Amino acid sequence: MLSKTMLKALNAQINSEMSSSYLYLGMAAYFKHINLDGFSNWMAGHSKEEWGHAMRIWNYVYEQRNRVTLADIQTPTESWKSPTDAFGDALKAEERTTGQIHALVTLAQKENDHATFAFLQWFVTEQVEEEQLFDSVLQKVKLIGDHYGALMMLDHELGASNHGS
Repeated sequence: MLSKTMLKALNAQINSEMSSSYLYLGMAAYFKHINLDGFSNWMAGHSKEEWGHAMRIWNYVYEQRNRVTLADIQTPTESWKSPTDAFGDALKAEERTTGQIHALVTLAQKENDHATFAFLQWFVTEQVEEEQLFDSVLQKVKLIGDHYGALMMLDHELGASNHGS
């Protein structure tokens, strides 16, 4: 059984993961609107991945014989000045999630909740991978700048990748 404090924090993380999913879906819509279908598909895949993270925590809460409490999800932005700005916001979202996961790990340690501590280790590893992946794409988009041919090549590369799908 989870403590009330841990349950509240895990419920908040479920909401945060769903919010990230919604943000990435907004980014997918933005990229679709500007005809970058590869970017759109990549972000839609990451939207599904974030939803999967929320469900992983959701299942864990029930495995621990507790109840999930859902909260409102804010409407995401669907427009950015450029792909660089969108990927910059995505990286910030991943960095925010990393901080939240680290706070959950610290809370689990503080409460001697060994089961939750062990459960969260998957997320710790996942966030290292996610930050690296989003930063890698952001750096490529920055290098490309206004070179549309290179942007189209990256769009094709992301559309063909299996990241997030």
